[in-house]
Amino acid sequence: MTDDRALGFESLAIHAGQEPDPLTGAVVPPIYQVSTYAQDGVGGLRNGYEYSRSGNPTRAALQECLAAIEGGTTGLAYASGLAAEDNLLRTVCRPGDHVVIPNDAYGGTFRLVSKVLGPWGLDYTPAPVTDAEAVAAAIVPGRTKVVWIETPTNPLLAVADIAALADVAHAAGAILVVDNTFASPYLQQPLALGADVVMHSTTKYLGGHSDVIGGALVTSDPELAEQLTYHQNAMGAVPGPFDSWLVLRGIKTLGVRMDRHCANAHAVVDMLTAHPKVHAVLYPGLPGHPGHEAAVKQMRDFGGMVSFRVTGGEAAALEVCSRTKLFTLGESLGGVESLIEHPHRMTHASAAGSPLEVFDDLVRLSVGIETANDLVADLEQALG
Repeated sequence: MTDDRALGFESLAIHAGQEPDPLTGAVVPPIYQVSTYAQDGVGGLRNGYEYSRSGNPTRAALQECLAAIEGGTTGLAYASGLAAEDNLLRTVCRPGDHVVIPNDAYGGTFRLVSKVLGPWGLDYTPAPVTDAEAVAAAIVPGRTKVVWIETPTNPLLAVADIAALADVAHAAGAILVVDNTFASPYLQQPLALGADVVMHSTTKYLGGHSDVIGGALVTSDPELAEQLTYHQNAMGAVPGPFDSWLVLRGIKTLGVRMDRHCANAHAVVDMLTAHPKVHAVLYPGLPGHPGHEAAVKQMRDFGGMVSFRVTGGEAAALEVCSRTKLFTLGESLGGVESLIEHPHRMTHASAAGSPLEVFDDLVRLSVGIETANDLVADLEQALG
């Protein structure tokens, strides 16, 4: 195949790590549903494989593709996004170290850092990712090892200037990790902007069909990649072959799906911004959005995630969530179907009572790839 670096995104998504099978010519990588491998003598591994926790050909194909589409050199696949986060933080940090996290971080990230890694000895400070000076002020000299950001954030869709925060992190001797789940590699390339590691919940846009759980890390730092690879095997939270195959299958159509997600989100946002029962729409594509300028600079488009606040408080927000017919009430995001949820009671319930607690009148949408007019009509009737 042509040098990967010369190929466009869609070509990489379809071909990187996915040469036709040399035995049969199959154009789709096989599912190597196997736990162990015959060895050519004691210690004589056949193509490097011995045990599928350590390596599996289907997972290897996915990892090569992940690295290619994020512009990195090493991709690592995990059993979930949180498994990827845990692997990264336990690799880079030690008890007594400190991390900076977004002040509206995903509830699962907050729970992992505060409830699981906190008792282990990891300290943290929330900071607004939109304010480089605030992030710099949250860093504890000599102790901060990771500046962890989401952009856009979940669920308030704040946008960080990745290049600026990379400078802040590196000046303090820390690494910048970017959760790129909301944007996807198709819309945003954090490594090219100075990030050290990109993280994904591959459950979401990369898988794209709400039928698999997975996570990923991508880096171009060889020393860090070696450490992460060691811990991936030692900690063992790897995806099975079929899960790896499903994510690889999803990646093939990521570009065309994201184009439709974005187009549909624009149509939904146009309706919501004009609706009398909506008092705020949070979407980076709006010129009045605080992160619009940064989004224009570093994103191809603005994504398929939309949040809005309903006039009438929590009761009104819950009523909207209960009335949709095409938008399914459910957690997660990034699938071909549209989802609606109430973050305060659902995905971000673990942040209740903390500095990361979200508005109780907030509704979050994952805008799918259905017919745009049908999605708009469904929300209009739900808002009543």
